[in-house]
Amino acid sequence: MKNFLNEIRRPINIPISRKFLYSTLIFIAGVILGVISKVLDETASNLLPYFLEVLDLSNFFSRMGVWIFLAMLISAYSKSPVRSAINVFLFFVGMVGSYYLYTIMIAGFFPKSYMMIWIIMTVISPFLAFVCWYAKGKGIIAICISSIIFMLISRQAFGFGVWYFYIKYNLELLLWIATIFVLYQSPKQIIKMVTIGLILRFLTAEINLFWGML
Repeated sequence: MKNFLNEIRRPINIPISRKFLYSTLIFIAGVILGVISKVLDETASNLLPYFLEVLDLSNFFSRMGVWIFLAMLISAYSKSPVRSAINVFLFFVGMVGSYYLYTIMIAGFFPKSYMMIWIIMTVISPFLAFVCWYAKGKGIIAICISSIIFMLISRQAFGFGVWYFYIKYNLELLLWIATIFVLYQSPKQIIKMVTIGLILRFLTAEINLFWGML
């Protein structure tokens, strides 16, 4: 099995000191983004600086697109599938932990059901990250994994059916474009990924993948 996975993408070993440093920085980034996200939730948009109000960052951080993209980014640039699992898990622990600690201790309320969804997602995130690491690999399996990631990002950026098409959020359109750059390996590979991903997006148009969170 190990040889089979190595044919898709081969892990790179790095010193323990660098592993610890990278994982710590990723955890801190998660904590910071969790606090920023909650502060934006608690602040009326007309009280924010004008450029933040125009960007609508409060809604941006309350949706799944940015978190899917960041998890994909961390996973893609980790040095091994195990490192990917650890790093993504630490990122979500930091983000979800700081967000809900702020919610309970400062905002003063306890959204149990919504919090449980994010806790479950945090628990399963290392398993998904392990798989997603192979999206930057070679062969049909890598293309399938990258296509699914691209489909998820496309769901956030676009709404379309047989007779309509629209951009949901401009910032998520930028994430969609950035996803192509992150997962790009060759013209042939990216054409396959985009084509399969958009077909999957169309086929899953009526399915809510995130329990009403979007």
